[in-house]
This record gives sequence, structure tokens and C-alpha cells, in this order.
Amino acid sequence: MSNVIPKKLRTRGQEITDQFLNMVDDHLTKLMSGTIEHRMSTKHFADKLFIAPRHLTNTVKSVLGKSPCDVMEERITKEAQALLSDTGLSIAEISFKFGYQDTTNFIKFYKGMTGFTPLQYRKSLLAVS
Repeated sequence: MSNVIPKKLRTRGQEITDQFLNMVDDHLTKLMSGTIEHRMSTKHFADKLFIAPRHLTNTVKSVLGKSPCDVMEERITKEAQALLSDTGLSIAEISFKFGYQDTTNFIKFYKGMTGFTPLQYRKSLLAVS
């Protein structure tokens, strides 16, 4: 059985959150394909939804228990891990895919999210194989 809530029973907060999550998926797809080069901020997402950034943040936080920033960071980390394990892309190439102009910033971000550098993560996968 599906966990999808029928449209007429969803709250406005759930609708906003669903729209935001769809936009995040689309945005990450475009980043990873190279169609766009810069990550969108919460303000950009809010502008596209025609709501205030604070309203987007409060709404997403009330529905998911985490901020839009947290959602984006978790998704970037997940996608980066997939690229680190499934591709031969360099860490620099992966960092550019997510809009990082400086690989060092991506490495700091990734380590802050996971506790490991991207290279340490990649090496741990090779050690298990």
C-alpha cells in the first residue's frame, strides 16, 4: 500500500514541501548533468514557489523535521556518495557537479556531513571489496 496522501487530504504545508522536494530533485539532476552550475539557495526555491524564504523554512521544518538547507545537504551527500562509489570521476569533478568552484570547500562540506573526506570514503569502499 502506498504512503501517498490523496491530494484533497494534503495540507498546504505538505503541498509546499512536496513541491520543494520535487524542485530539489530537478535541481540536483540539472546540477549533475551540467545543465546548470550553481546551487539554488532557500531563497531561490521560495521565490519559485512564490512564498517567503522564512515560510518555506518553517513549512518544510514542520513537515519533515529539518530545514530546506538540511534537505539539500543530505541529498548532495547521498548523490556524492553514489558518484564516489559508482564512477571513476575525480573528487574535483564531483565537487564541480554540485556547484563547488573550489574542491577544498566540497571536501570540508563532505567531511562535515559524514566524518570522512571523499577520498577516505572511496578508499573504505575499495578496502571492503
